[in-house]
Amino acid sequence: MYRKGLKFLLVFLTLTLLALTIKFIPKITSLSLHNFNLDTSKSTSKENNNKIFFTQPSAAPSSTLLKVYKRNRTMELYGDNKLIGRFKISSGRSPKGTKRIEGDCKTPEGKYYICSKTQNTKYTLFMGISYPNINDAYNGLNNKIIDKKTYDTIKKSNSNRTLPPWNTPLGGAVGIHGGGTKYDWTYGCVAVSDSDIKTLWKYCTYKTPVEIYK
Repeated sequence: MYRKGLKFLLVFLTLTLLALTIKFIPKITSLSLHNFNLDTSKSTSKENNNKIFFTQPSAAPSSTLLKVYKRNRTMELYGDNKLIGRFKISSGRSPKGTKRIEGDCKTPEGKYYICSKTQNTKYTLFMGISYPNINDAYNGLNNKIIDKKTYDTIKKSNSNRTLPPWNTPLGGAVGIHGGGTKYDWTYGCVAVSDSDIKTLWKYCTYKTPVEIYK
């Protein structure tokens, strides 16, 4: 009698466990797939944020904007507020921190604009940016790197969106040019591939905004 009762109990427990397994396996599987999809989505989103591409617009944009991300070593080109390209870049030989003085080999961080364009360069094409800007000049004045007269000249150039003086202790002649992106090799400029600088040259005009981030 005892054995029959024990046998019945084991059968009952086995059937109960089987029923619970059948009931909860679909939920566990669904949850696992959901988490997998979330992870895949995050991974895909991250890959899309770093994807190097250029999509030629059907018509020339009426306005363009460049955003440079030093840490990610990428540059984004916007046409009429729409992202149309992302390019690989190299920055200054001393990539961390913003430019302060002549010869520090740092790429500046801040808001600038294209203030010059020339083909007279060994790096295919060169587009100068408006470094030093007013913030750079203000910091230079406060740290006694430049005097008030130089500060006023830089401020006036930036207010008029013209080329600021490039021969001050703050440094200058910083721009975007070709030459390649294997490593951070410039003296402070932003380098792209020779083919990419030709694309950027086509879409970036004088006074095109350039935003440089860490």
